[in-house]
Amino acid sequence: MYDVVLLTLGAERNAPGAGCGSGEACCGGATEAARDRDERCETPRVPVLACSDALTARGARVETLTARSDAEIDEVLARLDGPPRPDGLTWPDPDSKTRLVVAVAGDAQLRAVLRRLVRRYAPPPSRRPADLADNRTVPDLPPIGVLPLDPARSTAHRDLAAQLGLPRDPAAVAAAVLDGTPRRLDLLRNDGGSVTVDGALLGAAAEDGRPLHWRGRVEVDDAVLSAGDDPLLACAIGNAGGYARLDDVTLLATPDPTDGLVEVAVAVPVVTRSRFGRRRIRLEVRRARGRAVSVLPRDATPLPYLDDGVEGQLTRKRSWWTEPGAWAVWQA
Repeated sequence: MYDVVLLTLGAERNAPGAGCGSGEACCGGATEAARDRDERCETPRVPVLACSDALTARGARVETLTARSDAEIDEVLARLDGPPRPDGLTWPDPDSKTRLVVAVAGDAQLRAVLRRLVRRYAPPPSRRPADLADNRTVPDLPPIGVLPLDPARSTAHRDLAAQLGLPRDPAAVAAAVLDGTPRRLDLLRNDGGSVTVDGALLGAAAEDGRPLHWRGRVEVDDAVLSAGDDPLLACAIGNAGGYARLDDVTLLATPDPTDGLVEVAVAVPVVTRSRFGRRRIRLEVRRARGRAVSVLPRDATPLPYLDDGVEGQLTRKRSWWTEPGAWAVWQA
């Protein structure tokens, strides 16, 4: 039978540099709501206890842990290491009897764990092994069981678990982890040192919520969606479909986290005239799919963005690229 680690992410806000990746709080942001979620993450919530009971009833040896820093996440992930390799690289064990379940209050927490998995197992470019796929910079990462902590929001929120049709009931999550099969998914890495499991949305808004124009060069492989001269309202980068729509506008048409490609869209306001000379503005959506995307802001002010629900600001060029089938979830 399996050893199962049921990992919950907390936050140690008083520790310098703590958090689950890039300095953000484990629950996915520095907002008041996020800080409230951090408080709830400090002790096991009901779904965690229910999942633990379901796993134990099936004979699994369960350990429930709360990680409040990257270092504590790393201690858990070390249990997934494989035997020593001749080249000295740390590599995941494909036959591990330890299974990991991550209790998540949002995609930002899932991203935090994936980010540490990549940091642990990605070999340096100078030590790239022969058994690493040509289109990847990381090996097959160990499958993760995903336990959503807020089933009530599953329909409206459309987190990644909802998009993938993963179970949200704790007993069903336990069954998937013990009896299910891994479903391999693409992962976006970026040159800022982080990862994206769902997608990113770049754009600014006024205090009343109105989108503001910004300028930037957006390239997808060899396709240029904006050379930096057009006024843009938004740019969506999709591994999955969390940012497929902006209000009533469809940005991403067919985002698919299993096709090895990233879908990108920019929304450009275009001024037209009716036959009576009236000025009208329509929204033109330009899309492209490829292996990599880069965004270079042209404005002097920082460009706000959301990446898997985590807020940030872009001040220089940022590139994302896809790692086909790099990570996996347990599904029934």
